Amino acid sequence: MRGKHWREFCFARFYKAVTRKKRFPMAHWLRLSRNAAFLSAGLLALAALSTPPVVARGQAAQGGETLAGDYLAAAIAGADHDAQSASKYYRRALALDKSNPELIERAFASMLAAGEIEDSFPFATRLQGKGQRNTLARLTLAVKAIKSGDFREARDILAKLSGADASDVTSLALTAWSEAGLGHTKKALASLARLKGAESIGAYRAYHTALIDDLGGQVDDARKSYKEAQDLEPGSLRLVDSRARFEARQGDLVEAKRLLGDFGRNAPRNPLIKAGMVEIEKGAATPRLIANAQQGAAEALFGLAATSGRDGEDFAAILYLRLSLYLDPENAVAAVTLGEVYERGKHYEQAIAAYSGVPKTSPLRQSTDLQIGLDLVAQEKYDEATAHLRKIVDRHPDDLEAYAALGDSLRANKKFAEAAEAYSKAIALSGPPAKENWLLYYDRGICLERAKQWPKAEADLKLALSLYPEQPLILNYLGYSWVDQGINIDEAFKMLRRAVDLRPKDGYIVDSLGWAFYRMGRYDDAVHTLEKAIELKPNDPTINNHLGDAFWHVGRKLEATFQWAHARDMQPDPEDLPSILKKIETGMLDEKQQPPPQATTGPTKADGG
Repeated sequence: MRGKHWREFCFARFYKAVTRKKRFPMAHWLRLSRNAAFLSAGLLALAALSTPPVVARGQAAQGGETLAGDYLAAAIAGADHDAQSASKYYRRALALDKSNPELIERAFASMLAAGEIEDSFPFATRLQGKGQRNTLARLTLAVKAIKSGDFREARDILAKLSGADASDVTSLALTAWSEAGLGHTKKALASLARLKGAESIGAYRAYHTALIDDLGGQVDDARKSYKEAQDLEPGSLRLVDSRARFEARQGDLVEAKRLLGDFGRNAPRNPLIKAGMVEIEKGAATPRLIANAQQGAAEALFGLAATSGRDGEDFAAILYLRLSLYLDPENAVAAVTLGEVYERGKHYEQAIAAYSGVPKTSPLRQSTDLQIGLDLVAQEKYDEATAHLRKIVDRHPDDLEAYAALGDSLRANKKFAEAAEAYSKAIALSGPPAKENWLLYYDRGICLERAKQWPKAEADLKLALSLYPEQPLILNYLGYSWVDQGINIDEAFKMLRRAVDLRPKDGYIVDSLGWAFYRMGRYDDAVHTLEKAIELKPNDPTINNHLGDAFWHVGRKLEATFQWAHARDMQPDPEDLPSILKKIETGMLDEKQQPPPQATTGPTKADGG
């Protein structure tokens, strides 16, 4: 891979590394109860059902007219996190084997994961029959009772949970909110008091104690518990939002603004902080974040979902979030968190569906609309993404992030000149150059370079580097660009080495240094460096292709052919495949060798090259 193809590849790899960051990481919402050991053991056990028995993963989940066919289709769909299809096929399988307890359990879990909560109720009831004790089924039936306002029934169901002791956060928290729904504030607080464990569970307990005290009119106790919770968990936006609303309702607008302002210093663009400050400045009414026991139960499930997601229990997180949203479908933060869980697994269609559930009146809606556009980009639906994002910038011409996201979409679609224009608009909205905006200049520099406007591109890349001198991506991109053009060779190699020092385990950056050695005609050094890159990224077709070229030039021609064959089998860029196939067939005998650019001025082995 040379010249143009390398530059396009270079962009494609770095694009994935530095595209717009998620706007609402779960840790910002509610960082409570970090340890999954505090979650319902029964629920986590059932979460294992998301891992199906060994199936032929290459098959399409088309189903069949047999029990085995439907079961296989359901298992494949479940492994692909397609809960809707899994639910459909498990139910079809059950029609052929109505009493199979494993099928009932898997169908039930799939329905919950798909958000088909009311459809799951008959299955939950069946799982409680014949002496079975399914924790998630009982939890789901308790949620059903809470939704219908039958808090006594919910409390009685939760009392039967086998894990209802001081280690089971789920049952105790929902029991507390069931008691609160019955007006039994003291019993509710007593249930929360049974929660014991690490410091993080103390924050969770204090937060829900504050919410229940607040609803019960216990102002002094609520204030004390809010402070205790925030002292234990100062990074929870959900907690800060609720506490600020509480202080505003008590008439202490100064304290409410202080709470939001202190948090906002670390998240100045957070839409919830901005919306809260606007409400307080206007003297508008600030309703409770949690206004009733049903919302409180939803909040308890949401907090546990965020914990499950951070601990790698994505299926458990999805189940908790689906139940939480069933109780409180207007909870935008829960919908956002569900989208993030799906994004983490690269299930972008499901993420988009979750983000689409954010109410249009929510301060988060504009951010989720942007994230939908970026998820379309991640699926390589570039035209759809660009059209979606253009509508947003038309509606919000002062939104820096919207222009940046539009630039990302255009850049991914190789419309570099248009992308540079979008980044320019974002830069114009960003104010004076500052470190936090280095990515905008870096992005525009890449696009200008690809649009063959090197002087402007170089200026942007240099500016980005001046804003963030130790940023390995900038060092790598600018350094390689200079080597590729045969200019500033000494400084370029220093930059490439520094990038590797900063990210020694980044196979792509190590590959850049190795390929720079190759471009300089220093093939032994290229082989040595590219072999390190292969160790870090053994399944990357471009690095395998590069190493094959380097092997050829040091006389290791059989190994070169082997590496090219590897590259061929790893789904390389379609533009590179013909070259790879030709090299496998004839080697590089008829390839015109590129003269090393200013090789005599490059670094030598004596200086560490």
